[in-house]
Amino acid sequence: MGDLADMGDTGFFWPDSMMWRVNREVTTLFGGARALLLQAAHPLIAAGARQTGAYRRDPWARLIRTITLQSQLTFGTKRSAGEVADRINRLHAVINGVDEVTGEWYDALDYDQLLWVHAALEVSVLDFYRLTIGELTEDEQEQYHQENLTAADLLLLPRSYVPATFRQLSEYVDDVIGSGRLMRTDVADEVSHLIVSGAVPRRIKPVWAFVSLAAVGTLDPRVRNLYGLSWSPARTRVLQGNLAAMRAAMPLAPRRLRTISPARWAEALLGT
Repeated sequence: MGDLADMGDTGFFWPDSMMWRVNREVTTLFGGARALLLQAAHPLIAAGARQTGAYRRDPWARLIRTITLQSQLTFGTKRSAGEVADRINRLHAVINGVDEVTGEWYDALDYDQLLWVHAALEVSVLDFYRLTIGELTEDEQEQYHQENLTAADLLLLPRSYVPATFRQLSEYVDDVIGSGRLMRTDVADEVSHLIVSGAVPRRIKPVWAFVSLAAVGTLDPRVRNLYGLSWSPARTRVLQGNLAAMRAAMPLAPRRLRTISPARWAEALLGT
C-alpha cells in the first residue's frame, strides 16, 4: 500500500490536527458511554430509539456507529467517512413519528435533535481526553470544535446551527440540562442499565468497570439524579484515583495499547 496522498484521497485531517490528536486515544472512546447517557435522556432521541427497538435488539449498535464514524472521519479517506455517514443518514431518514411520552413530533433528522447528539459527544470526548490524557488549552479545545464541524456536515447538521465556539457549545449543553428538557424514560432506563450492569462485549470487558464508573461519575449531577444513579464521596475518591493513575500511565503505555487501530494504520501509511 502507498501513502494516503498516493491514493488520491487524503482524508479530512492530518496528524497535526486536534481531531487526530484527541480521537487517536483509546481512552477518549470511553466518553462515548457518557455521551449515550446524555443522548438517551432527551425524550425525542429516546423516542427514535423506541421506534427502532435499537437498544433491545442491538444495544451496542449506536455506540459502534458513532465510534466508526469518528474514526473514519479522522483517520480514513473522505470516501470512507462519507459512506459511513450515508448509512447513518439513511437510517435516520425513516425514524420519525409522535413520541408516546411527550406527544411531540420526533425526527432523527431534526436539527435540534442532531445538535444534542453532536454536542453530547463532543463535550464528552474532550472531557475524557482531559481526564485520562492531559489538559487542553482553550485554543486547542476551540480548534477541535471547529474541526469537528465536519462531522456535523456529514450528518446533515448545518454548521450555522452549531454554537459558534466550544465555550458556547458547553453553555448550550448546560442550558439544556438545566431547562428540564431531559427526562427519565423507559429508553433512558435501558441505556443506564446497559452502561451500569448490562451484558458487555467480550473484547471490552476488562476495562468496562472503569468505563462505567467514569461515565456515571463524570455525568452532571443533575443528569445522574434524573437517572436515579447512586453516587457517593467514596466512589468519587475511587474514580479520581483511577483517573490520576491513568494520566500518569498513559504517556508510558505502548503505542498499540494507547492508540486505536485506525490511527495506527493511518500513521503507518503516512510514515509518521
